[in-house]
Amino acid sequence: MRIIQKIPENMFEFQQYLGFLAFLTILTIGFWLMMFLITFIVPYWVFGGVRELLQERRAKKEAEQTV
Repeated sequence: MRIIQKIPENMFEFQQYLGFLAFLTILTIGFWLMMFLITFIVPYWVFGGVRELLQERRAKKEAEQTV
């Protein structure tokens, strides 16, 4: 005798579906924020730091020469 299992009509409840959508939303936002930080903010920060360091060295060298 075969036991026939009924296929559930709804695999997930609505709250589980909302939780899954919230997880995907947060994951997607985090991914694009990381891409933005890596491609724009970090290079801008590094370039600005190096530029400022070079300006300070140049100013120090000019101050030593004028004294």
